Amino acid sequence: MEILILREEDILKAVDIKDIIEADKEALKSYSQGKSDIPLRTVIDVDKESSSTAIFMPGFIKDKNALGMKIIDIYPQNIEKGLVSAPSTMILIDRANGFVKAILDGTVLTRLRTGAVSGAATELLSNKDAKEFLLIGTGGQAATQLEAVLAVRKIKKAYVYDINFKRAETFAKEMDEKLKKYGAEILPVNDMNKILGQVDIITTVTTSKKAVFNGNKVKRGVHINSVGSYRPDMQETPAEFIVRADKIFTDTNEGVIKEAGDVIIPIKEGKIKEEKISHELGNLLLGEEVGRESKDEITWFKTVGFAGLDLVAAERIYELALEKEIGRKIEM
Repeated sequence: MEILILREEDILKAVDIKDIIEADKEALKSYSQGKSDIPLRTVIDVDKESSSTAIFMPGFIKDKNALGMKIIDIYPQNIEKGLVSAPSTMILIDRANGFVKAILDGTVLTRLRTGAVSGAATELLSNKDAKEFLLIGTGGQAATQLEAVLAVRKIKKAYVYDINFKRAETFAKEMDEKLKKYGAEILPVNDMNKILGQVDIITTVTTSKKAVFNGNKVKRGVHINSVGSYRPDMQETPAEFIVRADKIFTDTNEGVIKEAGDVIIPIKEGKIKEEKISHELGNLLLGEEVGRESKDEITWFKTVGFAGLDLVAAERIYELALEKEIGRKIEM
């Protein structure tokens, strides 16, 4: 049997962020239609003090013939060591015979599909004339989060905030050069409160255990993507913002309610009811939910990620890599 090996550079040659945004949309629809067999991921706490975690994410998307598993390890302290904070490997299995058909760099896959799902939510939920964007967090997931928003909205100014301002400066400089084709000015900010009330879109991508912005200061009409909280003890999104939100969508209701401190904590505190977290983006794509109905509505998208996004994105990457003759094949 041949196995196709796809490294980071191979994957980035095979696809762009828009390819993965469309793949993520298909994964979301398949999940909401019940065409996916996606068990809740297995999470192992390797070191609670440093929040080091090993995550195993298997799944099968029936209508896409996508079968496999991603292994991802979250090591926040790696940033300080100059290492990737979420190293990962994706294994694709041939549905017809059960053999492994591809091994992909799961780190870049995770970055692409996670950024892309925020891009899909932004495209569906934010105001079409949005011009200003705030990205909170500059870790390994940040670059694709930024690019995905720029790919779906004509952003003029993209602000970047990090608790370490030097990181924000370095990141903004790198992204301003790398993403010039989108025409946005990418600016680091030392005090986000100065621009918090004017931005149209916000994406949070941190591992914080407390709110990273003031939920009362964001304006009417804002759309927010909350990406970083994937454990019950993490809460980067303030409860007061969730209370204010007019429309809330998730990647999967089950995953968000069981795994994300962003909603678990305020539900336990009685600030919101679980019923408010009951709308999936896949159902919006299928026309079974109503999205933004006015420019003044506040919309929120919460994602914890699920294996379906990885599987459909990986399958699309695999198909395009074969078509373009990218990657290296090995015999097993």
